Formats: sequence, structure tokens, C-alpha cells
Amino acid sequence: MYDVIIIGAGPAGISASLYIKRATLNVLVIGKDAGALEKASQIENYYGIVKVSGEELAKLGIEQAKQMQIPVQNEEVLEINYNDTFEVITKKNTYQAKAVILATGTKRLAPPIAGIKEFEGRGVSYCATCDAFFYRKKDVAVLGSSDYALHEAMHLLPVARSVTLLTNGKKPSEVRDDRIKTNAKPIREFRGDKSIEDVSFKDGSNLAISGVFVAEGTASSVDFARKLGVEIDGNNIKVNENMETNLKGLYACGDCTGRNASNFKGSIRRCKSRN
Repeated sequence: MYDVIIIGAGPAGISASLYIKRATLNVLVIGKDAGALEKASQIENYYGIVKVSGEELAKLGIEQAKQMQIPVQNEEVLEINYNDTFEVITKKNTYQAKAVILATGTKRLAPPIAGIKEFEGRGVSYCATCDAFFYRKKDVAVLGSSDYALHEAMHLLPVARSVTLLTNGKKPSEVRDDRIKTNAKPIREFRGDKSIEDVSFKDGSNLAISGVFVAEGTASSVDFARKLGVEIDGNNIKVNENMETNLKGLYACGDCTGRNASNFKGSIRRCKSRN
């Protein structure tokens, strides 16, 4: 049992781990990568460092944590459960903690497929745990090819009549349940009248479905928060001045709260306007 588990190995998550360790608490960091930071080719506005790539800075942060004997697990978190204490489930392990900090960055955008935005709330969902009930004994699909997509599909199996994994031309992760069908054809659009009725593929074929659950890539902080019943403000997790969510023991920090560099730039502009 850890005192704190941090989901996310980027700047927010690693920074939080350093302070928690100095407070003599037992902390674990779990992160598949350092998120958007690794994609930055050059950073010139970080205090004390004249020039560095995002990938290099991410490695420095993780190395700093390890030097303080903070364990950093390179794993993908698939699910977080709460029942007085937190249970964090990855592909390989299950961990327990008294508190959890979400720091996996911003919510990813919906894939650019026609019909996704138009049918949100009318057949398009982003949370199998939340909305599976509405698709009892219906044919549904999960859009994605990763372990996260397979995990969402597993949640739907006991409820839906059929579950199809739509990989949109990508190679899927290993499917470990024969009940999950896989369709790897590139998608043209999702169609329907008042709600989704089918998915049309670029080869001219189609598949009748009553709903699609978007689960591309890995789960974001907002995905985890929504499933735990935490308050969301747009695409951000709602927190107070102490980074606390409305669920006791669950915290969030970094871009997933909306308190990022853009907020700082706005403050600078307001300061200049007063001078």
C-alpha cells in the first residue's frame, strides 16, 4: 500500500513526486511516457537550462526522481477504482494507495472521422464504465487499437450483444477474448438519423452498430476522473486551490486541470495592460 500513487511521468507528476518524497511519504510514479514534453524539439524557457530537447528534459526529471529512490514504473494505467482506498490497474500489475494524483496531461481530441462530433451523446461515448448500461443487448463498437481500447471492450462484453474493435487501419493489440470481434478497415464515417446506426468503411462496406466508444491511444486524466464521478469543467478536471478534486484523496495537477502555460501568458498580458 502506497501513501500516494502518481499517474503520469511528465513534469507535473515528477515534480509532485519530489515534494511527496521529501515529506517522507511512500510514493510511486506510473507513466508510459512523458507526454507532450517528449515531442518538443527544443526548449529555451526552462529556468537554469539554456537549451534542451523535451526528450532530454523528460529523462533528466525521471533520473532525478530515481536518485531520490522514487520508483517510476513504465506502465500504462488502464483503470482506477475507489473503495475507501484506491486501486490502480495496469496491464501487468495492480497497486493500492491511500491517495492518487492524476497528472497525465490534457484530454486528447476526438479523431477526425465524420460523425464523431455530430453524434456525441447520441451514440458516441468516451466512457464504457459510465454508459455501457444504455447499450444492453445492442451491437456496439470500440474505436481504438491499444490496450486501453481492449480494456473498454472488456467492460462492454457482459452488457452488449456484440462488441467490435474498430482499429481504423491500425494494427490492434493482441485480442485476448474471442468474443471481441476486430475490424481493421479504414473508416470513412459514422452514419445515422437521430443516433448512430452504422459505420461506413472506405472500401464501401458498412457495419450496423447502435453505439461507438472512443478509446484511441491511452486513457487521459479526464477519462479516469469521469469514471470515478469527479467533477469535470469542459475538458479539464475541476480542482480547488490545493489541487483537490471533489473525491477525497484524489488530486490532479498540470495541464489536465487547465492551469498551464496559457493561463500564465494570460496573466502576463493582463499585467502589461495595467502598466
